[in-house]
Amino acid sequence: MENFKLTRIAPTPSGFLHLGNLYSFLITYALSRKFNSKILLRIDDLDLERVKKKYIQDIFDTLDFLEIGYDMGPKNVKDFKQNFSVYHRMDLYQNILEELIEKNLLFACDCSRNKIAKMHPRGFYTGYCQTRNLPFEYQETNLRIKTPVQNELTIKTLTGCLSHKIPGILRDFVARKKDGSPSFQLQSVIDDLHYGVDLIVRGRDLFGSSLAQTFLASQLGENNFSHITFHHHDLIMSKKNKKLSKSAGDTSIQFLRKNGKKKEDIFLLLGKILGLKEEIKSIDDF
Repeated sequence: MENFKLTRIAPTPSGFLHLGNLYSFLITYALSRKFNSKILLRIDDLDLERVKKKYIQDIFDTLDFLEIGYDMGPKNVKDFKQNFSVYHRMDLYQNILEELIEKNLLFACDCSRNKIAKMHPRGFYTGYCQTRNLPFEYQETNLRIKTPVQNELTIKTLTGCLSHKIPGILRDFVARKKDGSPSFQLQSVIDDLHYGVDLIVRGRDLFGSSLAQTFLASQLGENNFSHITFHHHDLIMSKKNKKLSKSAGDTSIQFLRKNGKKKEDIFLLLGKILGLKEEIKSIDDF
C-alpha cells in the first residue's frame, strides 16, 4: 500500500465551519491514518473582504472542541497571523506570476462578471480578451491563463488515474485578480508545492479545480504536482438538495454548540445525515 507524506485541511475563514467541513476533515483524518500521512492545517485567508478574525478563531475552536488533531501549521490565531498567513508568501506568488508572464501564458482581461454572463448562456468565459493585448499594467484587470479547450488532463486518484478536459466554467481561469492578489487556483497550487503536500482531499465540486491546478503546475518549472494524489469525496447536501454553505447557520458547528450540543451529539448528527448504520460519537469511530 502506498503511503503519503503530507495531506492538509485547508478551510477558508469566510464563515463559521459547518457539518460539510467536518465531514471533509474526518475523511482527511481517516485517510491520513490509513496512509501514515501527517496533516497540515492551511488556512486560506486570501479574500480580505470576507475573511474575519472570528472565523479564523472558529477554526481553532472547532478543531479543539471536536478533538481533531493535526501535525503541522498554526496553533492559534496569533501564531497563524505571525507565521502562516498567505500574506507571508506574496513574494512567492509574485515570482510565479512573473514566470508565467515571461512564458507568454497570461493575458490581461477587463471583462466584468456581468459581461461574461451576457457572452455565454452558462457564464463560461469565451476568450474575448485573448487577442486584445491589453497591457498588464492596466488597473482593474485580471490576468488569465490560456487553457487548452480540447486537451484532456490526467490526475492521480486513490482509485486510479482519471482524464478529463478542464470544465467550461474554468476556461482561461484567473491567475491574478484585479486587486493584484493571486487567485485561489494559483495560491492553492503554490502552497501545496511549498509545503510538500502529496495527498489532497476535497469535495467532488472541486474536481474541476484539481484539473485546472494540474494544468497550471504543468506550465511552471520542474515540480512534483503531477505526483500528487487526489481524493474527491461526496458532498453533504441540505434539505433543499443544495451544497451546504457557510451562510447556512443552522448547520454550523458554532450554532450547534450554542444550542447545547456536545461533541458526541454533533458526531451522532453527522452520522445520521450520512445514513451510517453504526453510530459515531468521536473521530475514532468514523
